[in-house]
Amino acid sequence: MLIPQWVAVDDAGGEPSVNDDAFGGHDDGHGDGHDGGDRGGQGGGRTGRVPDRDASLLDAYSDAVIGALERVAPAVTFIEVVHRAGRPGGGAEPRGAPGSRRPVHGSGSGFLFTPDGYLLTNSHVVHGSDEIAVRLNDDTRFSADLVGSDPDSDLAVLRIGSPGALPYVEFGDSSALRVGQVAIAIGNPLGYSKTVTTGVVSALGRTLRATSGRLMHDVIQTDAALNPGNSGGPLVDSRGRVIGVNTAMIPQAQAICFATGINTAKWVIAQLFAHGRVRRAYIGVSGATVPIATRVVRHFGLSGNRAVHVLELVAGSPAAQAGIEVGDRMISLDGMPIEGIDGLQRTLDAGWIGREGELQLLRRSSLIRVKIRPVELPAQRG
Repeated sequence: MLIPQWVAVDDAGGEPSVNDDAFGGHDDGHGDGHDGGDRGGQGGGRTGRVPDRDASLLDAYSDAVIGALERVAPAVTFIEVVHRAGRPGGGAEPRGAPGSRRPVHGSGSGFLFTPDGYLLTNSHVVHGSDEIAVRLNDDTRFSADLVGSDPDSDLAVLRIGSPGALPYVEFGDSSALRVGQVAIAIGNPLGYSKTVTTGVVSALGRTLRATSGRLMHDVIQTDAALNPGNSGGPLVDSRGRVIGVNTAMIPQAQAICFATGINTAKWVIAQLFAHGRVRRAYIGVSGATVPIATRVVRHFGLSGNRAVHVLELVAGSPAAQAGIEVGDRMISLDGMPIEGIDGLQRTLDAGWIGREGELQLLRRSSLIRVKIRPVELPAQRG
C-alpha cells in the first residue's frame, strides 16, 4: 500500500478453524436483576436493571441490526485470491515465504448485487491475482472472473457462474446519508467469516489517496470496526441497503474507518459494464497545487485562489500540443475553477474525452487562454 496513513482492510490469512456464528443473542433488558428499590411494578427500580424506555430503545436497535443482517448477509461473499509468483498486487500481506516459488494467497470480502452472479469488491483485493475463488454465505464455492477493475476508486466487479438465481443486495443512496445514522459492516476480518460490526456514520465527504495516486472523493467515515479481511464488504444502513464499500482503516487510531460511497460504486459499475474500464480524460501534465497571491486574484478578478503549477509535460500530450509550458499555473477550464491538482483530476471525467475547452493560465505576470482537447487516459496495466 502506497499510503502509510491508512491501510486497506484486506487479509492474507486463511479462515480460522472455528465455527463462528454471525448471529449472537441479545439481552432484552428484562432479566432477573435486583431492583435496588421497593417501587413495585415492572422496571420501577433505578439500579440493577435497564429502565423500560432504554430497554425498548436497545431492543429496537438490536432488531434493526438483525433485520438488516438477515437481508444482506446471504449476499456477502468470502474472496480468496492466488498469486503464482511474487507478492500480491494489492495491499495484502502474502501467506508464504518471501522469495519462495509457492503460490501466495490473499483474501477479502465482497457482495452480490445481481441475481446472475455479479459481485462488487475492492480493486486491491483482486489486483494482479492469477486465480479468484468466491465462497458464498452457504459455503458454496465458485471460481470467479474479473469483469473490470478501477484502481482509482479501489473498486472491482467479478462474476461467478451459478445455475440458479443468487441472493443479492439492494443499493441505497449515499448522497442522502446523515452523520450519526446507523452503519453496519459485514465481512470476513482476519478470516472470521460472517462477522458483523456496528457503529454510525462519523463523517461524510472525506477524501483518500488510492494506490494509483489519484484522490478518491465522497468517502464515508465510520466507527463500525474494520479489520484486515473486511475489504470489499458492504457497509449498510438500518434498512439493509448498501451505502458503501468498506475499503480502509487507520491502524494507529481507534474506530476511524472508511468506505467508498455506493453512488460512486454505481457509476463505476456502469462504466465497467459499458467499457470494461472506467474512462477518464487526460491532458498530460504533472503538477502541484499552489496558492495564488491575493493581489493577483484581485487584479485579474479570478474566482479561485488556488492553481495547478505545471512541473512536467508529457511529450506529444494534449497539454504540450496546446502550448502549455512548465511553470504555467492552470486556473480554470471552460470557466470552472480548477482549485488544485485534485480538482483538475475530478474535472477531467469521461465527458471531456475529445471535447475542446478553453484553459486559463497564469504565465509569469500575464493571464492567457489556450484551447485544449483532452484524450482518454491510457488504461493502467497489471
